[in-house]
Amino acid sequence: MALSRYRPNVGVVLINGDRKVWLGRRIGTAGPHNWQFPQGGVDRGEDLLAAARRELHEETGARSAEFLARTDDWITYDFPPGHRRSIFAKRWIGQKQLWFAFRFTGGDAEIDLTGHHEIEFDAWRWASMDEALQSVVPFKRETYRQVAAAFSDLLQV
Repeated sequence: MALSRYRPNVGVVLINGDRKVWLGRRIGTAGPHNWQFPQGGVDRGEDLLAAARRELHEETGARSAEFLARTDDWITYDFPPGHRRSIFAKRWIGQKQLWFAFRFTGGDAEIDLTGHHEIEFDAWRWASMDEALQSVVPFKRETYRQVAAAFSDLLQV
């Protein structure tokens, strides 16, 4: 697989004290599979952990987060045919992601979905990893399974 055809991206699993994960509902996207973890592109030369912290803050407003772990390898997914008309899909066939787990050490009032000029989510909730797997768009579901396996020890109650 030519990873150069995949857009470099980071994903974040934010875990609260009850070992629930943060999910955001994609703005302007019909349900029911419109919930996902924060994720986003990596700027050229940007440190991957710094990119994960940046994306977490831009998409959720959260700054109170302790780094726990990251995936060892890139996890890829292909854009589905209908998605290929987007601006990202014109250059890329999908995304390659490194995933980061953070423990949320702040309070729920810290979450601010409107703090960044590009608002990604219109609602959020804490959920189990099983709920996350069922709530994400189907073409990302295998990625979420791999992420759940990678961070399973962090999610055990």
